[in-house]
Amino acid sequence: MTAADRSSLRDWRQVRVRLSPRPRGIHLVTHELLGAIDLSAFAIGMVHCFLLHTSAALSLNENASPEVRTDLARWLDRVAPDGADYFDHTLEGPDDMAAHVKSSLLGAAVTIPISRGRPLLGTWQGIYLCEFRTQAGPREVVVTAWGGSAGVAE
Repeated sequence: MTAADRSSLRDWRQVRVRLSPRPRGIHLVTHELLGAIDLSAFAIGMVHCFLLHTSAALSLNENASPEVRTDLARWLDRVAPDGADYFDHTLEGPDDMAAHVKSSLLGAAVTIPISRGRPLLGTWQGIYLCEFRTQAGPREVVVTAWGGSAGVAE
């Protein structure tokens, strides 16, 4: 690899996206997050979305059938029910500790490859904000892309 090849793989971009408050549930945010950052210069790379909160999560999942979202939310509510008598952390309301458990299960980040200036999502994949609080405020996500203009096989 030449020095020119190495330098073409060092492009970084980052934006902070503020998502408007949403009701409790699982919400498709693919276009809000990926539309906030210009990926067109990247022939190859990665885009990483990191949620700056501990009572919500990001998930990459099926984006066609709304039943997937409701079934996932229902399952998570059974795994970590609001106000469970075994939670000690209760100062912020009965949904707070359950939200932290769900956030830990799903995670705060997703990473997606970039090819030819576009995210490489599967046909039925989308990025979801999983909102676990009943009265949540806006959520912030840091979207970071890195890669370069060389390296994609034809």
